Amino acid sequence: MAPQKEYGLASNWKCMLACCLVSMSPFQYGIDFGLIGGMQAMVGFLKIFGYVDPSTPVGYNISTEVQQLISSLMTLGAFVGSLAAGPMATVLGRKSCLWLACVLCVVSNGIMMGTTQLAGLYVGRLFIGLANGFFMTFSQLYLQEVAPARYRGLALACFQVWTSVGTLIGTVVDNFTSPIQSRASYMIPLALIYIVPVILGVGMFFIPESPRWLAQNGKIEKARKALLWLRPDKDAVEAELAEIQLGIEAERSTASSSAIIDMFRNPVDRRRTILSIATVSVQAACGVMFMLVYGTYFFEMARVGNPFMNSCILVAVGVVAIIIDLFIIAPYGRRRVFLTTGLIICGFCQLIIAVVYTKNPGTVPTGQVIVAFSVIYIFVYNGAICPFSWLSGGELPSQRLRSYTFGLAAAIGFLGAWVCTFTAPYFINPSALNWGPKYGYIWFPSCLVSAAFIYFYLPEVKDRTLEEIDEMFEARLPARKFRGYKCMIKEMVNEKVAVEDRMVVALEKPIMDATVTAIEHVRGY
Repeated sequence: MAPQKEYGLASNWKCMLACCLVSMSPFQYGIDFGLIGGMQAMVGFLKIFGYVDPSTPVGYNISTEVQQLISSLMTLGAFVGSLAAGPMATVLGRKSCLWLACVLCVVSNGIMMGTTQLAGLYVGRLFIGLANGFFMTFSQLYLQEVAPARYRGLALACFQVWTSVGTLIGTVVDNFTSPIQSRASYMIPLALIYIVPVILGVGMFFIPESPRWLAQNGKIEKARKALLWLRPDKDAVEAELAEIQLGIEAERSTASSSAIIDMFRNPVDRRRTILSIATVSVQAACGVMFMLVYGTYFFEMARVGNPFMNSCILVAVGVVAIIIDLFIIAPYGRRRVFLTTGLIICGFCQLIIAVVYTKNPGTVPTGQVIVAFSVIYIFVYNGAICPFSWLSGGELPSQRLRSYTFGLAAAIGFLGAWVCTFTAPYFINPSALNWGPKYGYIWFPSCLVSAAFIYFYLPEVKDRTLEEIDEMFEARLPARKFRGYKCMIKEMVNEKVAVEDRMVVALEKPIMDATVTAIEHVRGY
């Protein structure tokens, strides 16, 4: 059988358009991160949910407990939402779960905008966290299963672009509304959260369900129609569908069920589960939540320039980094190299910030160093850690357990983020330990340990189909041998298609011969 033709990005425009739509899911998640830190430094917000404090630069402050709950309840909700992703996505599919996330997001944001009580704010934060957990998990499952192997990294980079753009917009809007002394200062940023649920909810009517989920659930004809919509080469659809079915059959031959216990029951699935959890968790392990959630407040209390402007700079740099990623992740996006290098650089950035602040706190040069290395940190995190972390965490699980494994990985990642957001105020708030930038001492060793794990244990699966990844794990290859391994599944599929073609010819030949004989007989007559 002739090798399949490689199609470029333009030829895959329908698939990439579907991926771009679904990748918008984290936009409001990014907005939330961008605006929630700034809201806690707004006079309009602090008048309602904080208290008067003449010792702070803005004349108001917010208690450590309230600060903890506002930031951490969203993350806790995301943890619960991701944890529920396994059974939900298995039964309902990817699109149905995303529609549910849209509805939940609209309702929870309405609660936050309408309340002036802390209890109402807490409820809204928890439920919007649930929606964000659904958005972040189900959208990535869809992207992993729909995108062609060579563009899987690009699809996940688009996902991160929307996160970063949302964070930038939230931070910029915060910057412009912060001078407002009324509730409008935070109501306007919160209103932005409605953008994605509306666009996504309508747009999903026009794109197909994940063909791998359809095939996994025995809906072969619907899976074929989905692939025909998504792929430019209609002739290659049967081969891809056969590869998907072969991978599913191979999994079923070794395990007949898909449940939480199956993630740890045998060594292969247990290894894939641990790797998925570890790669997603490095985001929390590098201390980024400290920068994302408390950036504005941190700059405000450290008296480092204009806090809102500094936060805007940080987020804008992150957007630039992820846009650059769009051009390099498909041709050069080796997972282990980017993650290891990024973690080491981010660790040293945290260490330098902590050391400089310890030596000369409160000086202009120290403030300049803090901002400079914060910029480097965010650039490296957005360009090397975040996209490759999510990408690896989603592509390593088996198809049978993907929603369970990735849901668990995302949940543990959110749990780590929750621990960071819950404990950070104790370290940076002037009314508590008041460490400020010295908080970086904790994250330096955490980054180095994470980098060591990734370097020694994460396999390289760039440009591999999900079925090829299944094959390599089932062969129990050590991580260092994944990159050069020659997979057999495509050859098996090609041979299967060739055999089926020969069978069709063999069946049709007697009919054709009989037809020719009849025609000749009529002509002779």
